[in-house]
Amino acid sequence: MNKTAKIILITVIVVVVIGGLGVAGIFASRVSMNPAGTVGNSAGNLNNEGLFCEYDGRVYFSNAADQGCLYSMNPDETDIRRLNMMKVRNLLAGGKYLYFYQMKSTAESGLGQIQGIRSFCRSSLSGSNITSLTRDVVLSGQLVDNYLYLLTSDSEAVSFYKLKIDKSEQVELANYTINPACARNGIIYYNGTQDNHYLYALNTATDVASELWRGNLWYPALDGDYIYYLDVAENYRLCRYSLNMNEVQVLTNDRVDCFNVGNGYIYYQKNDAANPQLICMRTDGTDSHAVAEGNFTHINMTSRFAYFQAFGNEGVTYHTPLGSSSYSEFSPRVD
Repeated sequence: MNKTAKIILITVIVVVVIGGLGVAGIFASRVSMNPAGTVGNSAGNLNNEGLFCEYDGRVYFSNAADQGCLYSMNPDETDIRRLNMMKVRNLLAGGKYLYFYQMKSTAESGLGQIQGIRSFCRSSLSGSNITSLTRDVVLSGQLVDNYLYLLTSDSEAVSFYKLKIDKSEQVELANYTINPACARNGIIYYNGTQDNHYLYALNTATDVASELWRGNLWYPALDGDYIYYLDVAENYRLCRYSLNMNEVQVLTNDRVDCFNVGNGYIYYQKNDAANPQLICMRTDGTDSHAVAEGNFTHINMTSRFAYFQAFGNEGVTYHTPLGSSSYSEFSPRVD
């Protein structure tokens, strides 16, 4: 091979290698879409700050014992790992990614310019490769298929919009409050906030909302056939409405501050000046018993445990096995 031919061959090889690296980079940066039916977290968790999220055999959580940093573990609380140094809430998971609202980053995080910035982010399931999706103040967010549905606020107004997970599309859907926490099979269930508190369904395939039931409800949470909710007209007692039977069942006449439902159980905070309690009962209202005395909030649930915090003290999280009458401090650490 003569000198000219060698130069041409080397040039061709260099061009091919550079082109291959470019194509590889494009594919590496491409965001993988989710399977149909993806929902990021339960309504009960998201209505309680979204501090825990169980997905594909792992529990992702905001660790109050470590300044709210993002951690993961098995559902039985083994194999605890710190994923990054961000203080997070509104945790969502689907496909290959986590989504969360970053409250701040610690000084040791080494995250450069995103340190200390409030931002709604996407990351890998390992907590790395973090991408900021919006700097809006997010009040509530849910993942449905390949879109994030976000209720945001500034000093003057609220906005409810959908944002594609690769940031390629953003569409405002309402300029009033719609809580997207309750979702299943491409439908977001929410209570009205304008002229009534009826139950509505937003079809995410068409972005069209329809009226489902003329109740007077707040914080709808779907479990099985039932929408669990706070009855606004009756002192915020806890009820459930059957979507198939069009029937209402009163579960307790206690005034309820917050609740969560899943895996056969309901946990709720009883509002009682003389005797406030965290209560556990079955989803049909039976087997009701007190778990803890006092005022508690941020009730999150996984397949094995319920987690909660004392009102006014977000620095400590407690946990209780589902159905148990005892609880203890949950303080996971990684050296």
